Amino acid sequence: GWCKGDALYEAYHDLEWGVPVQDDETFYEFLLLETFQAGLSWITILRKRESFRKAFDHFDYKKIANYDETKIQELLQ
Repeated sequence: GWCKGDALYEAYHDLEWGVPVQDDETFYEFLLLETFQAGLSWITILRKRESFRKAFDHFDYKKIANYDETKIQELLQ
């Protein structure tokens, strides 16, 4: 299959891919990850997922909605 040979990819395929998302936090995480994925392979995003979680406060949309200009500029660096 398309994910064979990479443990991270295989775990994503087996545990997450195609599974309906029922909660806002997970949905928002995937929305942001898909946005960053544009033009990149999905495995690239999966490998950086923890860095994205750290940078975006574990995809807490309530915190993200309140980011000030300083935080936005920090993310753009």
